[in-house]
Amino acid sequence: MKISFHGAARTVTGSKHIIQLNDGRKILLDCGMFQGMGKETMQLNHTWGFEPKSLSCVIISHAHIDHTGLLPRLVKDGYQGPIYCTKATADLMRILLEDSAHIQEADIRYVNKQRSKSGRNNLEEPLYTVEDVEAVFHLLHVVDYDRNIQVDSGIELYYTDCGHILGSAAVNLILQENGKSTRITFSGDVGRYRDIILRSPQRFPQADYIIMESTYGDKLHPPVAESQDFLLAQIEKICLQQKGKLIIPAFSVGRSQEILFLLNRLELEHRLPKLPYYVDSPLTAKATTVMREHPECFNKTVQDILHHDDDVFGFQGLAFIHDVAESIALNDYPHPCVIISASGMAEAGRVKHHIAHAISDERNGILLTGYCEPQSLGARLQEGRDEVGIFGRPYPVRASVAAMHSLSAHGDYEDLSQWLACQDPKQVQRLFLVHGEYEVQIHFAERLRKKGFKDVEIPAMHEHFRLE
Repeated sequence: MKISFHGAARTVTGSKHIIQLNDGRKILLDCGMFQGMGKETMQLNHTWGFEPKSLSCVIISHAHIDHTGLLPRLVKDGYQGPIYCTKATADLMRILLEDSAHIQEADIRYVNKQRSKSGRNNLEEPLYTVEDVEAVFHLLHVVDYDRNIQVDSGIELYYTDCGHILGSAAVNLILQENGKSTRITFSGDVGRYRDIILRSPQRFPQADYIIMESTYGDKLHPPVAESQDFLLAQIEKICLQQKGKLIIPAFSVGRSQEILFLLNRLELEHRLPKLPYYVDSPLTAKATTVMREHPECFNKTVQDILHHDDDVFGFQGLAFIHDVAESIALNDYPHPCVIISASGMAEAGRVKHHIAHAISDERNGILLTGYCEPQSLGARLQEGRDEVGIFGRPYPVRASVAAMHSLSAHGDYEDLSQWLACQDPKQVQRLFLVHGEYEVQIHFAERLRKKGFKDVEIPAMHEHFRLE
């Protein structure tokens, strides 16, 4: 039996790992798109490192694009086998992959237009189209948590909740070969214990081999409990005291719903300022609808709130903006308000326009709510620069900039250690660290060795290992 790593290897994107059985059957764990890798990104997304037609099945951990974004390409390149995921993941995947396809098509139209203007005829094609996305859903098999299913002869799958986003799961496999059972667990992305909406990560069965994410393997997050009061303080300062706009860049899946939930809680506690609250992101609106349809994924606190509040993401003053004209009109809205918009790193999407219109007015504020890639607009604002470039123009930064780090959907090293605590390190023959920056992984590997996990590997791209 072999295992190979074709994405999220010493980096945090493009999750793809293959388990190959002795009889040649191959199981692909996740099929993520590479994002934010600079000039390498396009080439990475066109290079599999394996033959899609050779795969026997695909098992998905959760819906984020860096874990599912190349599924349409995989099918386009010839894969026709089953794709397994949870129900909530399937629902989120549909809106995320359709949105990704629209982005691919729009980006290629722009690139080809520029090439035509310069007289070049070597036009490009998108990675995939909306039609390619639809083909994925003909292959989908939905699997419940905590249910053993036989995906093929000698291959048993068992999903446990990982608490990262709606529908996220750890993939637990029992593989039978030559009269011997091998237990392999793939973490997907591990969420946080005591998350404000989702259930905490579940215990998982003892494994012989573990493939584990390590995004925050050397970090500790601030307590989630601080988020609500911090958010309220920003609204009061910017909107009530300074009479300005508060712009909140937020990822469409997960982060935006957490912010809406916090605002809902403030209303229940009679502390929410009476203001207009705009969510300017069609994808966020769709994702929020999906969240409402899956209360079974919520933790006990949220389940209890649902007994007397049937919409934990709604409150007085909230409006979802769909139309582009309405979005543009918000830029000239003269009164204090809160605008929540994608993307979370402020690098693309409607929020970039809102920031451009608000950034040079000292009454306004920008509240960053998560990790920002170093080259992104969000990171440049967080650095405290006096001037930033947006859409090719320089803008003086006069609006205040704040950051709220307590809402990360990824567990920190204590969460990751707690997730592993159900395992007997002596029975884990090898632990592979994926989905993390290399320096972070080196530090986390040392922590794990001190906890008794003796054989900890940090695979490189396309590296293969034999499982004894």
